[in-house]
Amino acid sequence: MALLPPVPVTTEPVLARAFLIGLAIVFVALFLFAPLVTVFVEALAEGWRGAVAALSLPDARAAIGMTLTIAAIAVPLNAVFGIAAAWAIAKFDFRGKAFLITLIDLPFSVSPVVAGLMLVLLFGANSSLGAWLMANDMRIVFAFPGILLATLFVTFPFVARELIPVMIEQGRAEEEAALTLGASGWRIFFTVTLPNIRWALLYGVLLCNARAMGEFGAVAVVSGKIRGETATMPTMVEMFYNEYLSVAAFSLAAVLAMLALLTLLLKSLLEWRHADLLAATRRH
Repeated sequence: MALLPPVPVTTEPVLARAFLIGLAIVFVALFLFAPLVTVFVEALAEGWRGAVAALSLPDARAAIGMTLTIAAIAVPLNAVFGIAAAWAIAKFDFRGKAFLITLIDLPFSVSPVVAGLMLVLLFGANSSLGAWLMANDMRIVFAFPGILLATLFVTFPFVARELIPVMIEQGRAEEEAALTLGASGWRIFFTVTLPNIRWALLYGVLLCNARAMGEFGAVAVVSGKIRGETATMPTMVEMFYNEYLSVAAFSLAAVLAMLALLTLLLKSLLEWRHADLLAATRRH
């Protein structure tokens, strides 16, 4: 029996395919690769010593410390919140589940600037709650707690949205089997649930961390951009650039870019090595 000739994946002419591929490469080069290269070129305009000296400025060091501290607190908290939300949605049936899922997606729909403004209106000096907090020497707006709350708000969905489809796909059979064998709730979580969701959890944590370190809009509104106190790396980049300190601005931007590239590399490795386990997150 004669073998049938292979069926081409696409029916477009070779020239059309070459044009589309070339167009995609040109687009990536112009709008992604070129700006990234420009950041590093400008950061090194005065050599490595100039870049290191710019990063050694007190304001730059304070901004780096603030960003890393915020990410170190916000990401674990959102991991815990995300696991709890995904567990409740995937393992239990209750009235209002669809509304809860909508609330989890809310930060994706609300502009970060609007989110920061909401926090200012809620905790600012012009509100009753804000006035009471200030009277008791508790500052939220234009202080560390406000930046943390803004970061938590904009990054909350990332872990939950990665875990929910995975947990729904896995169902409840394994947990129910462990329960019938006498395992406690915590033991079921650590020996059954967590191993099944570990790669999706890590994937969500990476995305959450990247957004936490790069968030500008909400943080810029709620922080007040006070030098050495509430300025984060993204807001400090803007402040340096507006003051014509180009090397300092681009050096700090280069650090952010390197952190983003590292996150992207880890994300790509995860997708490559554990594609099957992460596939459930793409089917829902």
